[in-house]
Amino acid sequence: MNQPSDKQHLILTGDRPTGPLHLGHFVGSLRNRVMYQDKYQQFIMIADAQALTDNMDNPAKIHDNVMEVALDYLAVGIDPSKSTILIQSQIPELTELTFYYMNLVTIARLERNPTIKQEIILRNFERDIPAGFFTYPVSQAADITAFKASLVPVGEDQIPMIEQTNEIVRRFNRLAKKDILVECEALVPEIGRLPGIDGKAKMSKSLGNAINLGSSEAEIKAAVKNVYTDPLHLRVDDPGHLEGNVAFIYLDAFDTDKEAVAAMKEHYVRGGLGDSKVKARLETVLQEMLRPIRERRQEYEKDRGHVLQILKQGTEKAREVAAKTNAEVMAALGLKHF
Repeated sequence: MNQPSDKQHLILTGDRPTGPLHLGHFVGSLRNRVMYQDKYQQFIMIADAQALTDNMDNPAKIHDNVMEVALDYLAVGIDPSKSTILIQSQIPELTELTFYYMNLVTIARLERNPTIKQEIILRNFERDIPAGFFTYPVSQAADITAFKASLVPVGEDQIPMIEQTNEIVRRFNRLAKKDILVECEALVPEIGRLPGIDGKAKMSKSLGNAINLGSSEAEIKAAVKNVYTDPLHLRVDDPGHLEGNVAFIYLDAFDTDKEAVAAMKEHYVRGGLGDSKVKARLETVLQEMLRPIRERRQEYEKDRGHVLQILKQGTEKAREVAAKTNAEVMAALGLKHF
């Protein structure tokens, strides 16, 4: 999706700090955020409060990973002088807006949200769904509207969340009899969600099928060795299949020499190209791409106090924006009494 260059065009994006970021995050959002920061005014949220909705039994995990995610942000090239990095839990106005918006959404509407349905199945909640998790589309609407973001980079699976946010915006503006909140548009990346190295599910640290951005050379080498290819490609001379072949999916995502990848695909399909050569190219690509990220991360890690200061300054800046929106919402609801 092409958007006009406009520094007044607001973007809100972010991640849940449930673990270090990996290649799936990089291809789906991180490298785009580096590009967006030169085109748009960008807020990047570390959504620690939202992460608690299904991690309340282990809050230390969320606390510890806030720093890990911040280090990954800085390592990939997100510049705090261009993008505002903030910690969700440190902006109480977001919680307040969520509370007000709860009255604009019904239980039936939340139950129809296909993203929520899928996430509930994924986590095996059945009917034991934490209320905070069930209502997180409302929390997400508060996050987006607090900064009056007009663009929200998301995967296709998150589009229903954007639609629900806009429903809340329209209903609130009708109630207020003026446009206070801003509708937003989903900004969907060209490359969608990456599968894990096992090819069986999305890339996830908890599933043990991820390659973290800070992985060592040895860890990258070991991971690539285990990348899923074509189980029917038993001999080098056998014709290979591309569908579901994770090695080629990753090459499509990360190899900048598209002509060489296309030629390799043709050779693989007609036979005569072994998986070992495909994986060797993939390892070279990933080693070259991740090496500078790992080195920058190590430099930032030497001074975590500086990183915390970056987070503090970004959060304070973001809170000023959210507080202004919250005051407008309260006034429209008649909640300004003195």
